Amino acid sequence: MDDKHLDVKVHYLAGAPELEQFDYGGCVDLYNYEDVDMRAGDWQLVNLGVSMQLPDGYDALLLPRSSTFKRYGLLLANSVGYIDNSYAGDEDVWMASVYATRDVHIDKGTRCFQFRIIPTQPKLSFTPVDRLKPKRRGGFGSTDE
Repeated sequence: MDDKHLDVKVHYLAGAPELEQFDYGGCVDLYNYEDVDMRAGDWQLVNLGVSMQLPDGYDALLLPRSSTFKRYGLLLANSVGYIDNSYAGDEDVWMASVYATRDVHIDKGTRCFQFRIIPTQPKLSFTPVDRLKPKRRGGFGSTDE
């Protein structure tokens, strides 16, 4: 195994499509394990049909695919899903928490979500100080430039 390859152990629910990483794009697509039927304003957990044991030192970000909102009107209810390394048992099935902005039906096996492996947050310490850098950057979400 080279330093750019990680082995992820995957437990598939019966009939779930196997995951595949393509040479393009930075994420791996996930498939809806069941048909999804939602009305506008509904919230639901969408079963993705897999449990995973991520490599030590790594967690995962669960994201919608770029076409998910346009095609289906779904929003990931918490904007991004974070799956930590300890969520690793056979019954720790990955789910997407979604909110429907319109009535929608999505067939089982549709690729609506994706994930990306990221390094686990290192241990942090917090040091109280009297002052930080003297320059104020300015604004909230703006550098005032």
